[in-house]
Amino acid sequence: MEEILKVEGLTKTFKQPKKLFKKTDGPETKVAVDNLSFTAYKGEIFGLLGPNGAGKTTTLRMLATLVKPDSGSATVCGKSIISDETGVRRKIGFLTSELKLEDAFTPEYLFDFFSGLYGIDKGVTQARKFALFQKFGIDAFKSQKYGNLSTGMKQKVALVVSIAHDPEFIIFDEPTNGLDVLTARVVTDFLQELKKDGKTIILSTHIFSLVEKLCDRVGILIEGKLAALDALENLTKEKNLEDKFFELYERVTGATI
Repeated sequence: MEEILKVEGLTKTFKQPKKLFKKTDGPETKVAVDNLSFTAYKGEIFGLLGPNGAGKTTTLRMLATLVKPDSGSATVCGKSIISDETGVRRKIGFLTSELKLEDAFTPEYLFDFFSGLYGIDKGVTQARKFALFQKFGIDAFKSQKYGNLSTGMKQKVALVVSIAHDPEFIIFDEPTNGLDVLTARVVTDFLQELKKDGKTIILSTHIFSLVEKLCDRVGILIEGKLAALDALENLTKEKNLEDKFFELYERVTGATI
């Protein structure tokens, strides 16, 4: 299998707000991601499963070169997130709920703008825009201001904008968060299409059914550390994914669920 992503010992620590640790007598810093290592291969969907605060988003932001790790490294399509940030950014698409598109612009303008940032030929841009807008039902809204669109339509626009340059490696942070069931189905079906096209996808989620539907391999992230990493079929041999997760969560944290 062709290795697209290689993560080795990624670690990231953040300072906690003073008012927080002073009130709780807790530590001044929090280790968000702790010595994380894993790989992802061409044509697979790799899932990072964990609760809020587990370090999923921080991990993805490091892979997207938006946050620098304290230590460790990673390569995406052979490009280092440490020494070749521009090279990595040209290879990836990154969809996150934190992607804030300008309300005053139209979906058509936004798609053209982001394609232009990557130097995509105008003819290629128009053909790709037509295909994606048709697939996601954006075409009828392409001339409306982004700020006037529904939540679901905004998510669709954000998705197509994030892959305007047809990236090899795609990062999705909670891709179905806040979506109605119809829009969520469109998004998950599209992720499976991308996989068939040979794209490598890493997605973070706390939704067990999404992982079971989409992912080939899964890393279960708890308190910044990988509690398990295996093929989905191996993780669920003896019990379903939800039961497996809570078994690991209780073991790692000592909490009783």
